[in-house]
Amino acid sequence: MQTQIISYYPKYAKYFYDYNIEWLETFFYVEPYDEEVLSKPEKYIIDRGGHIFFAKQEDQILGTVALMPTEKNDILELTKMAVLPEARGQKIGQQLLQHCIDFAKEKELKALMLYSNTILKNAIYLYRKYGFKELNLEKDNPYERANIKMLLKV
Repeated sequence: MQTQIISYYPKYAKYFYDYNIEWLETFFYVEPYDEEVLSKPEKYIIDRGGHIFFAKQEDQILGTVALMPTEKNDILELTKMAVLPEARGQKIGQQLLQHCIDFAKEKELKALMLYSNTILKNAIYLYRKYGFKELNLEKDNPYERANIKMLLKV
């Protein structure tokens, strides 16, 4: 079955929220910053020049990811990637990640940056496979759960 990557539409905001909340509750917990961003994606991502993408097969949304603006105009934060539990293992996350990389190249961005946690071994492996390199993690990063920061120069 063909997976399409589509851009944000307000009617899909529910999936962005629900899939990320499920993922956070499964692996960590929902931080106040997460709740704020996830419940108002237009305010925190879209209206600030960011992007949200969805993986879709036929009429079903299987996953989502966001590219959120940072303090640097030519670097976006890869964030809020979540895949529907029953769709995990189908390389949906890889397709979303590749789409973000291709999008960054097309927009002539300098880099994609992300925060993660090393207990997510599969995710860290995937980021390294795609060329992300570890950076020093600042103490005042936005996520309590983050213990690794990575950058991919595009």
